[in-house]
Amino acid sequence: MKQSHQTTLRAAVTLVGIGVHSGDEVKMILHPAEVNHGIAFLRTGLPGGLDRLIDARHLAVTATELCTVIGDRETGAVATIEHLMAALTGLGIDNVLVEIDGPEVPILDGSSAPFIDAIDQVGIAVQNAARRYLKVLKPVRVTQGKAFAELLPNERAFRLDVEIDFPTPVIGRQRKAVDLSPSVFRREISRARTFGFMRDVEKLWSAGFALGASLDNTVAIGDDGIMNPEGLRYGDEFVRHKLLDAVGDLSLAGLPLLGTYRSYCGGHRLNFSVLEALFSSRSNYAIVDAVPRREPGYAEVSSAAMTAFAPEIH
Repeated sequence: MKQSHQTTLRAAVTLVGIGVHSGDEVKMILHPAEVNHGIAFLRTGLPGGLDRLIDARHLAVTATELCTVIGDRETGAVATIEHLMAALTGLGIDNVLVEIDGPEVPILDGSSAPFIDAIDQVGIAVQNAARRYLKVLKPVRVTQGKAFAELLPNERAFRLDVEIDFPTPVIGRQRKAVDLSPSVFRREISRARTFGFMRDVEKLWSAGFALGASLDNTVAIGDDGIMNPEGLRYGDEFVRHKLLDAVGDLSLAGLPLLGTYRSYCGGHRLNFSVLEALFSSRSNYAIVDAVPRREPGYAEVSSAAMTAFAPEIH
């Protein structure tokens, strides 16, 4: 695949499952899309037979409690988009229309792996248009108590450096850093599952969350250890899943990022907030075109950046 060009799917592919929070069954179809389309969700099944098109951009985010939600309840929303968005971004897919007939992306096994399996069934098509990147020009940082998230300039890659620190020996302090690429995402990140604490279950249920959660789609943490019979997929699966979430949330920049993302005890709220900080000034970023290097299958950005602008990044 030439990373200097935009990509889409070779054909449509369908997934069916339940939402981890809503518990509702949903059908989702990933459709190929034309160049410069980006990722957008077509929310169907709304009252009155209406449909709503929602761009997967940071300005469409309306909630970040336990998951990332775009759109709104009154006119149509889609929740828990981060694992799908991570799969698309991780594989370097630029243009897809996501048709979905319910309020939440299916959780499947709690990771991005089932989405990758579905995409592999149809394959990825290279399109006849240059890929554009969002290049971080200045450091931006947001904090929430001891937690922080920041974006820093990086000329050559999208690097993620994520650290978590939970006051339980089951998780403790974990850190993982990667330069994102399709092979790295598949191998190091994609299979990491969402996780939660058994002690929080009743409180989440009463608040309308985790109604579809089970040991089939969530790593459950009890007082003495992991409740899932199969154990963990990675020794540090918890931080890898936080890294997966960050890939999905930061994809709401609207273009692939060139920069370094760092976080400590971060989550959906901080991931969203750091994008808000990035777009708060046009001097923080630029849009650049990719140009191929001599090595096959690799691309770097041109040094001549386009004028940074805000209207298309929303």
